Amino acid sequence: MLQKPLFWLSICVLISSAVLAYPLYVIQPFRFQGPRELAFSLALIRFRPIIEIALLGAALTLCWFSWHQARGALRKAAASACALIVVVFAVLSHINVYELMFHPIDRPTFSPAAGAKLDGGEEVIAVHIGTAARAYPVRSMSYHHIVNDMLGGLPIVATY
Repeated sequence: MLQKPLFWLSICVLISSAVLAYPLYVIQPFRFQGPRELAFSLALIRFRPIIEIALLGAALTLCWFSWHQARGALRKAAASACALIVVVFAVLSHINVYELMFHPIDRPTFSPAAGAKLDGGEEVIAVHIGTAARAYPVRSMSYHHIVNDMLGGLPIVATY
C-alpha cells in the first residue's frame, strides 16, 4: 500500500505548478533570457502536456488512495483540493497564453507628435508614405507585435 499519499499529492502540485509557471517567468518581453533557460523553457512547453497528463494521472490515483486510507474529513478534503489543483494546472497547460497576450491591434489610435507621452530615448517604428507618417512605440509593439493600420489611404501592417 502507498504510504503518505497526501505528501506525494503535494509533490505533484509543486511539480505541476513549476512546469506551468517556469516558461511564463522566462519568456517575457523586456526580460533577458539566457540561452540555456530559454532552451529549457521551450523544451518544457513542448513536453508540458505530456508531463501534466502524467501528473494528473498520478494525482487522481493518489487522491483515490488517500480517500481510502485517510480517517479524517480534513485529509480527504486536502487530497481532493490537491488533485483539483493539478487538474486546473493540466487544463491551463493546454492554453497558449502567448497568443492571448500578443494579439494584434486592429484599430490603433494616435496622438499628434506634440502630445505624445514618450520617454526621451524611447524607440519607435516609423512609417512614412507620401505626406502621411506614423510612429509605433517599440514598448507597445513588443506586447502586440502586429498593428493593422491605414496610412496614406493604403493598408499597412507594422510588426516587431
